[in-house]
Amino acid sequence: MTKTNAARLLDVQGIKYDLVEYTVDESDLSAIAVASKLGQNIEQVFKTLVLQGDKTGVFVCIIPGGEELDLKKAAHVSGNKSAAMVPQKEILGITGYIRGGCSPLGMKKKFPTYIDESCILQDYIFVSAGIRGLQIKITPNDLIASASCEVADLIMIGSH
Repeated sequence: MTKTNAARLLDVQGIKYDLVEYTVDESDLSAIAVASKLGQNIEQVFKTLVLQGDKTGVFVCIIPGGEELDLKKAAHVSGNKSAAMVPQKEILGITGYIRGGCSPLGMKKKFPTYIDESCILQDYIFVSAGIRGLQIKITPNDLIASASCEVADLIMIGSH
């Protein structure tokens, strides 16, 4: 199994995690498809979203895979008036990761990172390990510490 930058970062920090492989379906890279392949509850499989704020620039939000990000909440918590998703074609250049394999850990640069408060309800969560087909299973507190996340309310009410 490939050790990714995200996994190496956790190793250096002495944080416990598991790498979990799954079969990639290029036609469906959604967190819902990943949760299904992992046999996990969608509330535990988190997706990493890269945004651009009007004042602070790039920042990252990590939310449950079945939910939708509330852009107003994301802008507010990050100190912006407005925020928008970074276009997919720009993700690799900004983060070093491709769509469907974007990890909140080990990006090219350290961006302000926010995780939805629902994570603390879970014993463990899954986030991308930095490549398609590989997830990191980690406790929410360890991810929060490792990625220097700020815990916030980020999801749209009634989004699923």
